[in-house]
Parts: sequence; C-alpha cells; structure tokens
Amino acid sequence: MKLTILGCYAATPRTLTNPTSQVLEIKNRLFLIDCGEGTQVQLRKNKLKFSKINHVFISHLHGDHFFGLIGLISTFALLGRTTDLHIYGPKGIKEIIDLQLKLSNSWTNYQLFFHELKSKESEIVYEDDKVIVKTIPLKHRVYTNGFLFQEKIGERRLDLNTVQDYEIDTCYYQNIKNGKDITLEDGRIIPNDKLTFDPIPALSYAFCSDTKYNEDIIPLIENVTVLYHESTFLQSEESLAQKTMHSTAKEAARIALKANAKQLILGHYSTRYDSIGLFKEEAETIFEEVLLADDGKSFEF
Repeated sequence: MKLTILGCYAATPRTLTNPTSQVLEIKNRLFLIDCGEGTQVQLRKNKLKFSKINHVFISHLHGDHFFGLIGLISTFALLGRTTDLHIYGPKGIKEIIDLQLKLSNSWTNYQLFFHELKSKESEIVYEDDKVIVKTIPLKHRVYTNGFLFQEKIGERRLDLNTVQDYEIDTCYYQNIKNGKDITLEDGRIIPNDKLTFDPIPALSYAFCSDTKYNEDIIPLIENVTVLYHESTFLQSEESLAQKTMHSTAKEAARIALKANAKQLILGHYSTRYDSIGLFKEEAETIFEEVLLADDGKSFEF
C-alpha cells in the first residue's frame, strides 16, 4: 500500500504549498482522494500516470478539496482519454461539473459516472474482488465524508513442504488455498490448517478530511493500518478549531489512540504556523506513531 501526498495544506494554494489531494495505491488500484487546485500539476511532478486513475473520491464541496476536478477532467479529455471515470462525492457535484462542461462547451469523449452521496450513515461506495471502500461520516460545516479503503483478506498460503510430504497433487492446491481440507487416497483427512499458513494480513487506510473532533467514527476505523486525520490547528487555537469545525493535532492523536490505529498521518495544516513539526510534537504527547504529510511525500506500508 502506497500513499502519495499531492497537497495537504488548508484553504488556498500558495507558492510552495497545495490544498488537499492524494493518491492511494492499494492492490494495484490507484485512487485519487480529493482534488484541490493544482492537482494535475502535482500528478505530473510526482510522475503518477493519469490513465491509471479511474476513481476519484471527493470528501466535501469546499473549494480546497475539489476545485481542481474540472481541470483534471478537461485535461483527461485533451489527452484523448476513452476510459470511464467514476466520481464519488456529495450530492451536487454532478450539477457543478456538468454546468462547467456545458457553459464551456467542453464535453468529454469518455463517460463520466457520478456517484452522489447523501447518507449520514457509513455505506459501501465501491467494491471489487480486491478492495472495498466505505464512507466515514464526518462533522464539518457542510456535508462531509471520509473514506475507508480496505484490502479484502486473501487466500490462505500453502505450506509447500507439508503439502509435498503428503504427495498432494498440484490440482488440489487452489482448493487448499481456498480453505478446504484434503482427503488422501488412503482415506486420511488432512485439516486445512496443517497445510496452510494464515493469509497475509489485510491493510487498510482511513482518510478523514475536514472534521471537528468526532468519536462517532472510532468504531468505523478501529484497528486501521493507517489513519490520515486533519489537524488544521494546534491546541493553542482549540477555540478556533471548534468554531470552524476543524481538529487540532492533539484531537487527531486522541482519535488514533482510541481507534487503535497503527499509524497516524497528520495533514490539512493551517499556514499560520512556522513549522509543521509543531503538529508532530503535539500529537506525540498522546500517540506515538505519528507521521507528517507534506506535498510530494510518499509513504509505503
């Protein structure tokens, strides 16, 4: 699982900082999460292939999380894209994009599919044979969702030495990996757990964008491998965080601790601070495994 941060700062783009956008690579799928201004430039800088992005997840309709979407859609068209593009986001996103395409007479030569979200309960929005994506309802000034990306548990792993000791034919290997016991020619039944190892543990990633401190999400992200949680402010501006419905670094750390996350990544920093290192220092007073997002930074798990 690989995460590439294209932008992770709050509000407006600046000379050296970009608003929220990131790419998650999981089970050879490439998912774009949020699409702030400048996303397509950041994709180029980070040498990520446009053609591999078929699914875009938008957390909410504040500009610093989706103003780059129409530019990306238009660039896809100029590059001759023919593959379908699926966009998951709050109700209204289709109207916004369609109006821009209509008034600029810039209809795409590929299919756009909008999956508009309005439920205040967690729901599955994407699923294939390898990955499942669920919403994480958040509390912000407008309707907002985070997204939980989970690998599906894979097959059991063959203990080849044991399988060969029993002289089991290779035609039965898939059944064994699927969890079935094996009956030998002499009638002995060999339990599956004697022939296999447990599957490789499934990884998961929770993206929690703009939100006030909200313990309601803890059951949804419990034991997550990696939690990205907004930390717009430091605790010294807690009152401002409450007023604007954002979180502090300490609050993000409390969520990670209560959810038993393995790693916490902080982001969505206010640019009022001289160093993002302050966010890490503050969060580590609550939770040990803290990483800092920054534009152009990649993490592998």
